[in-house]
Amino acid sequence: MKLTKNKILITGGASGIGFGLAERFIKENNTVIICGRRESALKEATEKLPSVITKVCDLAVKNDRIELYNWIAENHSDLNVLVNNAGIQYWMNINDSDFYQKADAEITTNILAPIHLTKLFSQLNSLDTIINVTSGLAFVPLSAVPVYCGTKAFMRSFTLSLRHSLKNSNIEVIEMIPPALNTDLGGKGIHNAYPAVSDFVESVFEQMKAGKTELTFGTSTDRADANNETIAAYFNRMNP
Repeated sequence: MKLTKNKILITGGASGIGFGLAERFIKENNTVIICGRRESALKEATEKLPSVITKVCDLAVKNDRIELYNWIAENHSDLNVLVNNAGIQYWMNINDSDFYQKADAEITTNILAPIHLTKLFSQLNSLDTIINVTSGLAFVPLSAVPVYCGTKAFMRSFTLSLRHSLKNSNIEVIEMIPPALNTDLGGKGIHNAYPAVSDFVESVFEQMKAGKTELTFGTSTDRADANNETIAAYFNRMNP
């Protein structure tokens, strides 16, 4: 994709990877729109990035997703890049009393929402790029976040199929595959020891400049390229 003069929607763009991407895209002279559930988080984002455009939207709610698309179509009909980044992660066990409720929330936010948004935004004549943020956990699961890993494996598979089905269109499909990064995903402090989001963002931008459509970083590179023996070794290391 071209990295300048785009109009980009980043879901979950007020924090973590989404905010890092928003910051970097703005630096490259793009117009960036971010959406999220919490108005307070969006306000904090605008204090750091005054040019960013915000929209309150709960992507777990079907009508909110439709309203988001209609708002974009009416006010930003030249939007050409959709970044499906928003996601939630629960550390849980099948024996937990609220396991199903948390699983339902993860599947809705991490799978149904980006599928629905992809279908909606593909109606925009201006759309030329879809970026799906998956995970190194799509390749090797961490048993402490079992459903999250499954949702990312699904999005990995969906992205491959989407790229193939759109190969004769003008829409490019890019997959970003982060490893664990220093974000609040799953809870504050859980990922403090992991690489900074800024390092990941700089790496994937260099890969996009080179024309790559599968963007990895750190250990996600090893896992994306792994054979079955390597995957088994990673699983045993991650799940002692």
